[in-house]
Amino acid sequence: MKLERLTWPQAERYFKENDMVIIAIGSIESHGTHMPLGTDTLIPNRLLELIEEKSDVLIAPTIPYGATQYLSPFAGTINLGPDGLYTVVSKVVEGLWSHGARKIVFLNGHGGNVSTLEKVSLELDQKGGLGVILNWWLMAWDLNPAWKGGHGGAEETAGVLAVDPSLVDWDALQEMNLHNDVTENMTRTGFKNVEYKGVPVVICRKVTRFTNNGWIGPDHPSKATEEWGKEMLQTTADYIADFMEELKKAPIEAEK
Repeated sequence: MKLERLTWPQAERYFKENDMVIIAIGSIESHGTHMPLGTDTLIPNRLLELIEEKSDVLIAPTIPYGATQYLSPFAGTINLGPDGLYTVVSKVVEGLWSHGARKIVFLNGHGGNVSTLEKVSLELDQKGGLGVILNWWLMAWDLNPAWKGGHGGAEETAGVLAVDPSLVDWDALQEMNLHNDVTENMTRTGFKNVEYKGVPVVICRKVTRFTNNGWIGPDHPSKATEEWGKEMLQTTADYIADFMEELKKAPIEAEK
């Protein structure tokens, strides 16, 4: 049940009987040369479609932009930053709270959003509510370790294939092409980490300092299949629907 499709009297009736809302938070950013900029929004939106088939929890409109400062140099990337994202999410939550929502489930599509969602969730806790953060790609790893992947790799590619195979441009696929951007003996291993003498160290830099395409991870996109993606998203959606049924039982301190 999508909030944007309800009349206000229908929404009023929902909040008189229910206190939970799920909202997806995405991002518009580079995912390699073969993947659409909206990967982190498209996949959560597909998950919401699957969740809607099994759950009566109200679905708020997706927030398509996120905090993606690492990838901001790539064309088309739109970065709200942590502060901008906080302003948007906190205002949306404030509005939902005013109508009776007390349990807010954030279906998150982008790792850079996590710190902001944690801040909002702690503020909900202080008011007597409950904020829950579901990072779909990490949940998928736990549900099946074979699905584990990196940014723009096979896991996300499979997810986009499940949304629409035409969105993956196989002809444009380039290799990951990471290079050491600090010293030749500090091996770049990811967005934040380099490895020196076997020990990971966090050195935060713009992604364009060490790669020219935005795919960063151990899972090669060419391994992705539409079948894998469909199974992964369906399994994850089923888990979320079941989780939210259990979450309905959780007591809250705040009164409506």
